[in-house]
Amino acid sequence: MNRYSMKFSVLATTVATAVAVLASGCADPDPATVGETTFDLSPEQSTRVHADKVDSIAATVPQAIRDRGTLVVTGSSGTAPPLRFYATDDRTIVGSEVDFASLVADILGLKLEITAADWSQNFVRIDSGEVDAFVSNVTVTEERKDKYDFATYRKDTVALELPNDSDLDFKDRTSLAGKRIGVGTGTNQEQLLVEWNQQNAAEGLAPIDIAYFQQTSDYYLALASHRLDGYLGPNPSAIYHSATAKQTKIVGTFSGAGTALQGEIAVTTKKDNGLIGPIQQALNYAIEHGTYQQVIDRWGLQSEQVTESRINPQGLPRKE
Repeated sequence: MNRYSMKFSVLATTVATAVAVLASGCADPDPATVGETTFDLSPEQSTRVHADKVDSIAATVPQAIRDRGTLVVTGSSGTAPPLRFYATDDRTIVGSEVDFASLVADILGLKLEITAADWSQNFVRIDSGEVDAFVSNVTVTEERKDKYDFATYRKDTVALELPNDSDLDFKDRTSLAGKRIGVGTGTNQEQLLVEWNQQNAAEGLAPIDIAYFQQTSDYYLALASHRLDGYLGPNPSAIYHSATAKQTKIVGTFSGAGTALQGEIAVTTKKDNGLIGPIQQALNYAIEHGTYQQVIDRWGLQSEQVTESRINPQGLPRKE
């Protein structure tokens, strides 16, 4: 089988208490509970995990950033709980990715400044030096490593989500031939879906109709109205959405880097700017001292936790 041949697992999600997510993507004013995890959707985030400054690690931060006293982090402007989304005030950005960034900033002795932009613009902001880091479910890829440095903090798993009443009998990538599947542009999910489409075409199958929308909430509306047959996106968001909205089901999960490699999610910085080393040290300190585990548990990401942060590991192969 080709390295992108699908190996999937059927995922069953147990919901103890669920709340509906509004079709617009705004959060419900009450906490959402999925399985045994209750998510704090408030702008105050009183239960956010914090850590003390570690002087020995903070001293390795580039001087210009130390003098400024802030860690400027960008991320996706889309709503994709529990990773990154707007709180109940529809203004404050919260989620696991914000918490990981906050933990790193604490250990480095910096004040966190959270910003948002469209996916592709986040890379532009890193290139220009407008921001220090991109923390928003960014997968390590060999192509991206040409321009960026990475410090890993989560496994990368993607999920295929279908409407609850879908009659698609999903077996493997060939099941998607002739179907309209949504995916975020410029993401590793898109790269995987394009590769699967090429494999199908080589076998004489009908092409996958790949669809793009501006926001995650738009994909979910398209799923609910059956304008999409399926959506390939981050597994944590798929779990959250399927459990709370109760409109979809997850029929398969996949490594974001294909079957030959476990993909990894990482903090992303401009290459060779001197920041990735301190960030990796901060992440490993958090892992060793338990605060990393607290963030994992707070957002129900146990299946994606790692035992160490690595700098620039092998990533999703280059596009052929």
